[in-house]
Amino acid sequence: MEKLFKLKAHGTTPRTELLAGITTFLTMAYILAVNPGILSAANMDAGAVFTATALASAIATLVMAFAANLPIALAPGMGLNAFFTYSVVLGMGYSYQIALTAVLLEGLLFILLSFINVREAIVNSIPLHLKKAVAVGIGLFIALIGMQNAGIIVKNDATLVSLGSVTSGTALLAMIGLVITSALLVLKVHGALLIGILATTLIGIPMGITAPFMGWDGWKPVSTPAAPLLFHFDFSSVLSLKFFTVFFSFLFVDIFDTVGTLVGVTTQAGLTDKDGNVPRVKQALLADAVGTVTGAALGTSTVTSYIESSAGVAAGGRTGMSSLVTAILFLIALFFSPLFLLIPGAATAPALILVGFFMMKPVTEIDFSDPTEGIPAFLAIVMMPFTYSIAEGIVYGVLSYVILKVVTGKFKQISVITWAVFAVFILRFFIH
Repeated sequence: MEKLFKLKAHGTTPRTELLAGITTFLTMAYILAVNPGILSAANMDAGAVFTATALASAIATLVMAFAANLPIALAPGMGLNAFFTYSVVLGMGYSYQIALTAVLLEGLLFILLSFINVREAIVNSIPLHLKKAVAVGIGLFIALIGMQNAGIIVKNDATLVSLGSVTSGTALLAMIGLVITSALLVLKVHGALLIGILATTLIGIPMGITAPFMGWDGWKPVSTPAAPLLFHFDFSSVLSLKFFTVFFSFLFVDIFDTVGTLVGVTTQAGLTDKDGNVPRVKQALLADAVGTVTGAALGTSTVTSYIESSAGVAAGGRTGMSSLVTAILFLIALFFSPLFLLIPGAATAPALILVGFFMMKPVTEIDFSDPTEGIPAFLAIVMMPFTYSIAEGIVYGVLSYVILKVVTGKFKQISVITWAVFAVFILRFFIH
């Protein structure tokens, strides 16, 4: 492990990486249940999608572990899977085979862009203070996801969102878990997030929250995985303008979700250099592209880097060994899905909320005294949770950055690549 991942150089140990990998997996294992549910609405077999989800996640995360040596796990992206089903298949009337074809072509283009360093240039073009803002925005976003999963924050027709009933049900369980996990962190207990998840899961049993969907009677922890939907592609519509819109939407959201996640998680882990650049970013982006192509071939929507990886980083993960552990658990989950699916969202919510706390730190390093730096950073931070999208946070951060620098005559501070990204963002408004 030391030779493969250079643990000592990164100030970590095999035990810490093991705990970090398990923590990351537990915080993102919900995708194994959620993704089949969403894609099955697109007339795809739920069992086949479960298998594709686990395999694609494992393969992409293994590439991240060995090629990039980063503590970042990958899986089919939330939001992208909803776009796949509800916009492309149910909204536009395309078959899931055509949607998978768009995902495949997007992944192949990503591989090409990774080899010629275009995606790497985009990551490095984001200004330093904006990179720090991305980490903070992701922290707020992931905390919101945790609260939403637990029912602490709920939909309200009058105010959009409001506080749920925190004295009962999943919200109460999450609040109990938050107290336990916070206490463990304050007491500096190693593996606090993981222990908190497991303890909250156990407390959920007498509360009737931790239980198989059909009850405990006849429940078995082992299951045989279904065969995935291998190579279910349809290229008949690839030359149409409508297909290009679908393709561009997948491409845009994935590239900037991934950019945001890489910047945010590596910043939190202290792995970036003095300019905020991500280490081995080319290999990391390649892992994302390989995962997307593999996922399309297996029969699932776009695979992307997961912000839940920040939970593993908060638990001490600093190298690809934690990603290796997460990948192995995805493979094990193929055969023990009933066991892993026992963990309720309320049990992982405290970890996600506290990750939001950990990711607040870079906000103190943003220069808010300069409005041309502070306003774009602020917009990037607030737009991520408010729009439920990492990509939108980056969009409005970059747009405001360029506009404000132009207004103040600071043209020299805008790189050529940043101008190009700005142009792409403007073009996107017309395409939509």
